[in-house]
Parts: sequence; C-alpha cells; structure tokens
Amino acid sequence: MEGLDLKQMSAMVKVIAEEKELPEDTVIDVIETAIAAAWRRDNGDKDMNVRAELDMNKGTAKVFVSREVIEDGLAYNPATEIPESEAKGKKVGDTVEEEHTVTSFGRVASQTAKQVVIQRLREAERDAVLANFEDKVGTVVNGVVTRVEPRLVRLEIGRTSGIMPKSEQIEGEYYSVGARFKVMIKEIERGERGAQLILSRGSSDFIEYLFRQEVPEIENGTVDIKAIAREAGKRTKIAVTSNVPGVDPVGTFVGGRGVRVQAVMNEIGDREKIDIVNWSDNAPEFIREALSPAEIVKVDIDGKKAKVFVTEDQQSIAIGKQGQNVRLASKLTGYEIDIELSKAPEKKKKKNVEDSLLSALEESSSEE
Repeated sequence: MEGLDLKQMSAMVKVIAEEKELPEDTVIDVIETAIAAAWRRDNGDKDMNVRAELDMNKGTAKVFVSREVIEDGLAYNPATEIPESEAKGKKVGDTVEEEHTVTSFGRVASQTAKQVVIQRLREAERDAVLANFEDKVGTVVNGVVTRVEPRLVRLEIGRTSGIMPKSEQIEGEYYSVGARFKVMIKEIERGERGAQLILSRGSSDFIEYLFRQEVPEIENGTVDIKAIAREAGKRTKIAVTSNVPGVDPVGTFVGGRGVRVQAVMNEIGDREKIDIVNWSDNAPEFIREALSPAEIVKVDIDGKKAKVFVTEDQQSIAIGKQGQNVRLASKLTGYEIDIELSKAPEKKKKKNVEDSLLSALEESSSEE
C-alpha cells in the first residue's frame, strides 16, 4: 500500500488522542473523514456523499456512498441520485447506500487523506482549547501580537490564538508583532472552518471592564454604570449613578486627582477622551448631561426624539467635531437629538446720561 497505512493509523489513534488532548472518538472521526475524502479522490466524484467507518481491529475501512432515489425518466446526477427502477425495491425519496471495503489508496489520494488529517486535527485541537474559553467570554486577558494583517490582528492567548478585526481595534493604535496588549474575549465564533476567538479593544464592554478594575465601589453597589457610548480612539461617554445618598458618582469614577480615569486612559491611549456624566431617569436632564460640555437652553421631548436648543456660541460645542458629541449623546441616551439655535432675548439699549440731558433740553426749548 502506498502512502496511507490504515493499520498504522488505527494503532496511532490512542497516541494522537493523548498527544492532542482529544477524545479518541474525535480522532477516529477525523481519520474517517480523511478516508472518505481519499476514496472520493480515487474512485468517485466531488459531489458524492461519502462516509467511512474505520475497523480499528482489522486496520481496514468500509466506505458508504449515499444516493437519493428519484423517479424513472428524469434527468439525474449519477453521483448523488439513482432511478427508482435501479434502486432494488427502494421508493422515491429513500436513500440507497453502496458499501465498499478499503485497504489501500493511490499516491494522490493518500496525500489528500494526510492533508485532511492534519487540517481536521488542528481544527479539533483548536475547538477543544476554545471550549475552555466558554466561561471567559466577557473577560479581559493578556495577548501577544503574532501577525498584523490589513483587516485584522492575530494574537496569541495562552495555548490558542484569536483575531481582533478592524472593527474591534482602537482607531490610531499601533500594533506590532511581539507587542503585549490587554484584550477582551468578545465571543467564540463558530463557522465552517471551526471555532474562532474574537478579541476586542474597541468595544464599550472593554471600557466598562477597565473601570470595574479601578472603581471598587461598583462591586459593592455604591455606584453603577448605566450606559456607555464609544467611538474607540476618539471619545467615550459614560453615564454613572450613585445608589448611596451623598456619594458623587462622577467624582468616584474620576478618582482623587483623576487617578482612576487616568489609569483607564493609560490602557486605551490618551488620544481617546472620556466624558463621565451623571445619569438621570429624567430624559431632558439626562440629555443635558450627555451633551456636556455644551450648555443647553432647553430640551423638548417628542417620543424618542429630542429637540435641544442652544445659543449660537454653544452650537459647535454641542454638535462636536464632525458631529461626534451629539452622535455619542444620542447613543448614550437612546434619543435622536437635533440641535437647534435658541433666539436669545434682545437686550434693551440703555440710554446714556447725555441722551437723557439732550432730550430734556429739546423738550424745554420746544415749550418756550
């Protein structure tokens, strides 16, 4: 037999399972998938539905090719379908399986099988490692950059690796191979190519996690984070509240001399500004806070829309650079905010002393 020794593979199942820390059943499934792929390469068609069963004791395998029974006289694909008249008593819609015993493969098919084994074992190993991260979703871990690509950054996290897509990165942050970063495990994404660890530094949850590390009063319930709106690398607005009378929530989050908010900024970079504002269940009041540092004249609420009136000198502050301030305030409060100019009442012109004197003289002269 050339290239693929089924007896040797059967004997190796236990060794591979121990080395890769995988269940034996998983290793057998991988080998059976490889046998099916090799048989399809040697004997069949790429459309064929092929499965294999490995006999561990004999070191041989059986291959089963499935085809669906269709009506006689129809055009059909012989790789996946069979006419009812040839299906030996089977009815339309049934499945017919043809069995083949396998002992050896050609050179090309053997290479195919080996590639499948390597690839599938790698995927199974990664899936097994990622299963250990299920309970770590939402936590922050340390990662080392292993590769920087145009649309994503790859990081090594312990025994496995994850990706940080462009959308989860901090805009303007520089990532170099070998650099260490704190990253949030956002989710485990499962697709055709197996499981993938999705990492984030750009999410609102990452900011919340960092503040929870710096503000112990969150854990004991004294203060709380009610909402976060973030444009990573530019600006974050965070609405906070106090559950204990007399405790200033904003001051608690900022910390003495700003040490707490500075610790968070040290992690995300000082390009990103952080606004910490008071949360309120009174919508107009909350919108005023969210639009800080702008000074607001009046807020009118209509459903989930808010008209906010400001004086001319406050308009650009309320809107912010490229609309950022009003955009983040909308995200934070959940209201669609329109900034409008408020007409300030005209100041009455004060008459000066000379004007008064002149008008008095004019009146007296006209009387004469």
